[in-house]
Amino acid sequence: MNTWSIKVRTLPLATTAALALSCVVALAAPLKEGDTFPDLSKFGLEGTLPDTKGKVVIVDFFASWCEPCKESFPAMEELQRRYGDKGLVIVAVNVDKKKADMEEFLKEHPATFSIVRDASNKLVNAVKIPTMPSSFVLDKTGKVYSFHRGFKGSESKKKYVEEIEALLK
Repeated sequence: MNTWSIKVRTLPLATTAALALSCVVALAAPLKEGDTFPDLSKFGLEGTLPDTKGKVVIVDFFASWCEPCKESFPAMEELQRRYGDKGLVIVAVNVDKKKADMEEFLKEHPATFSIVRDASNKLVNAVKIPTMPSSFVLDKTGKVYSFHRGFKGSESKKKYVEEIEALLK
């Protein structure tokens, strides 16, 4: 038996549980402002990734079954039209297991921004997505500027506009 197992076995149960919980929380910590967003090309995403170097990027996670995602897509499309030629890139990451589900969603909610699929959830797990939709706004260096959990209509859209305009200056 190694020293670690002896020490853990002799700790009080509450201390051992607290130690284990703190390790789990540390492993599950989501990305926060200032963290570098992972390189999208490392996750085997299906689809074509756009060039994001030196751009303001929104990485938006969505699913076909997500009702707020259906509302967020027109807002993302409007942001792409308004700021795309000024340096904004939107990458929507679909998490559906079946490609057909994503394709059906896109028939009803067409988009001109980039769509990729993370059917294996490798990226979702790496960045700890808590809900759909979730999106990260990245600065021109690829660092997380902000995180949006869910979509709250005009309130969310207004926040995106403020952040994009601040980052494009």
